[in-house]
Amino acid sequence: MLRFFELERIDAVKRNVVERIKDFDEIYEIFKPEKAAEQADRCINCGDPYCHNGCPLHNFIPHWLKRTAEQDLEFAFNLSNESSPFPEVMGRICPHDRLCEGSCTLNDGYGAITIGSIETFISEEGFKRGMRPKFSEEKCGKKVAIVGAGPAGLSAATFLLREGVDVELFDRQNRPGGLLTYGIPGFKLDKKVVERRVKLLEKAGAVFHQNTEVGKDVSFENLVENFDAVFIGVGATKGRRPGINGEDAKGCYLAMEFLVDIQKKLFGEPRDKNIEVKGKKVVVIGGGDTAMDCVRTSLREQAASVKCLYRRDAHNMPGSRKEYINAKEEGVEFEFYCAPKEILKDENGAVVGVEMIKTRLGEPDEKGRQRVEEIPGSEFTEPADVVIFALGFDPVPYPFLAENGIETDRWGGILVDENYETTKPGVHAGGDCQRGADLVVTAVRDGREAAKAIVRKIRAAH
Repeated sequence: MLRFFELERIDAVKRNVVERIKDFDEIYEIFKPEKAAEQADRCINCGDPYCHNGCPLHNFIPHWLKRTAEQDLEFAFNLSNESSPFPEVMGRICPHDRLCEGSCTLNDGYGAITIGSIETFISEEGFKRGMRPKFSEEKCGKKVAIVGAGPAGLSAATFLLREGVDVELFDRQNRPGGLLTYGIPGFKLDKKVVERRVKLLEKAGAVFHQNTEVGKDVSFENLVENFDAVFIGVGATKGRRPGINGEDAKGCYLAMEFLVDIQKKLFGEPRDKNIEVKGKKVVVIGGGDTAMDCVRTSLREQAASVKCLYRRDAHNMPGSRKEYINAKEEGVEFEFYCAPKEILKDENGAVVGVEMIKTRLGEPDEKGRQRVEEIPGSEFTEPADVVIFALGFDPVPYPFLAENGIETDRWGGILVDENYETTKPGVHAGGDCQRGADLVVTAVRDGREAAKAIVRKIRAAH
């Protein structure tokens, strides 16, 4: 360890940009064992590990870095799986620059440890060598229904199965994974990675009910009656529109509508929208990771041009820095300090452009972030054939919530106590449907902690 003086930070190699924009394959290569060990050996093994504290899952990062440096892969594999339900996923999609790597002591002049790439290596090399995460072989005779097979639901299932609790997941999509399967493009997360984890859960006893929407195909009351507990992890999938004239024009889409539709196209599944951007001028409004997913997907779908419009600057973009850099490398144009005022339509109601207005940053708001101010008289028109709104998400107000006395806050988030239990006893909730749109890693943590609380309650009752 402590080799940061002689070894510089090395990021995982990216595929050539000319080649990678032709397909949806992952752009990052997996570290070789020697490179992973070398990069892990840069860790200074802090007495108070900031990376551990900066990770919402509180992964045992310094410990598995040390074991990777020592080439004790089995220990590193088991330890990385201890606190995370799928480290090979989080190693790929977490905004490490804002979390673990952003908290690394070596950020100050030396370059943070490449934690995400090493985390991915540990799992992938472990799987290659036949290692598998461990689940309890003894069943406790209790079963839990999980509504939603996205990040929170899969996480809850993982930690319940580890305690010998049977789980059944009810999900409205054709395949499990939720956002991981349909919302995050393959160039960031290969769908085979998700499928592999699902198969591991199935082997451990999980039962998946796909194309099954709770409240329609199966009643929520049925789940409450027939299971020892219920966990709701349905995410926040209701996209936000800007509230401007023309936003319902032909060619205007919400980000998740677009991403899900394209992923279904790649899967060969029936599509809801049949969105096509090939040969068209695409404008994406927003600056987070979802916006980057949209612009990069549009490029791979052979759009004639792709432009991202954001009301602040690059420094203030809420997403991961590496995603912005990847988008720029791939040919996305960015226009900062501008906000939409109106969608312009032709006589057939189809999009022809967006009327924008230039902005500037003013005084800080109550959270310390500078407010966005419009500059009078600075309007301009951005031509567009397709406009995608990537402006965040809200929880969906499913009728079965109110019908069963499950209360929500004024934003639609499900109210829970310190044990993730809702206002209906025996029903727990976590992830974006509870806290509002957030990172995958926070949804995963909610699923883990809710599972632990459910197990405690089940055991206390018997």
